[in-house]
Amino acid sequence: MVEKPKMREVPVREAIGMMLPHDMTQILPGEFKGRLFKKGHVITEADIEPLLSIGKEHIYVLEMPEGFIHEEEAGIRIAKAVSGQGLTLTPPYEGKVSMKASRTGLAKVNEEAVHAINALEGIAFSTMYGDQIVHPGHTLAATRIIPLIIEEERIVELEKLAKQFDGPIIEVKLFQEKQVGLVTTGSEVFSGRIEDKFGAVIRNKVEALGSTVVDQRFAPDDKEAIEKQILSFLDEGVDLVLVTGGMSVDPDDRTPGAIAGVGAEVVRYGTPMLPGSMLMVAYKGDVPILGLPGAVMHEPFTSFDVFLPRILAGERIVASDMTRLGYGGLRKC
Repeated sequence: MVEKPKMREVPVREAIGMMLPHDMTQILPGEFKGRLFKKGHVITEADIEPLLSIGKEHIYVLEMPEGFIHEEEAGIRIAKAVSGQGLTLTPPYEGKVSMKASRTGLAKVNEEAVHAINALEGIAFSTMYGDQIVHPGHTLAATRIIPLIIEEERIVELEKLAKQFDGPIIEVKLFQEKQVGLVTTGSEVFSGRIEDKFGAVIRNKVEALGSTVVDQRFAPDDKEAIEKQILSFLDEGVDLVLVTGGMSVDPDDRTPGAIAGVGAEVVRYGTPMLPGSMLMVAYKGDVPILGLPGAVMHEPFTSFDVFLPRILAGERIVASDMTRLGYGGLRKC
């Protein structure tokens, strides 16, 4: 049977020469919150008054039993066990280790693994939602143990558990440099009656993630004309085709039929997220073809903004990705 950890209470005035087993935090409301003394600090006579000022009449001296490890070592080992590429680990602070992005990319988090790890007694592992764009310095996750010390066998169990999942539990995937073709439909734009508003919006979103809109081509509300423009981009070998406009149920809107008409496999037409419910995702071989609803033109975040980063990170969208957007997908109605 593993020996339980022991802590010995010592009056702070009698603690000179003793080592602190954990960080001591100072809180000055509205002014400061941070570390007053770091774990491992050897108490001197000059430290007595600062310790008393944060309410420490006594301190605990840790008597580490065999088979246990300290919170700092545990935090580092957990973070290493769950981390993949594109992350840097912070030094432990009050037992907590954070995982920060070291590059711009797409945050990937294995939700099932996060729940499995947190089911282990004494473990705290907190993450952001996955599939979000992150930049260097962005905190994706943090971990610590709940007690000050923990049986090393529990951390070994966690390390083994982490290896059972396919790929890292948390990582930052790089965006790929893709060539994007943009087809803008609508007889009113094609004829010059109104000015196109889609082009600049799409270029900004695509270029912000490191890809390029190689050309924007226009087509009237005619199925064959739209098909011709889509096929021209496919023949030129683009990596992604975006078709804007013509996605409503109006009889003059021909975009969905044109996307299917080029022989693309339609993943799904329509998603429960608002705004952006009329999005279509299809594939011609490995090339995604997206039909973008009008909301993309004037709303800052739609279903298109959910899937564009994933596509530019090299992921393939499936039907369940689209249907799952209903939960939490009400952004504006």
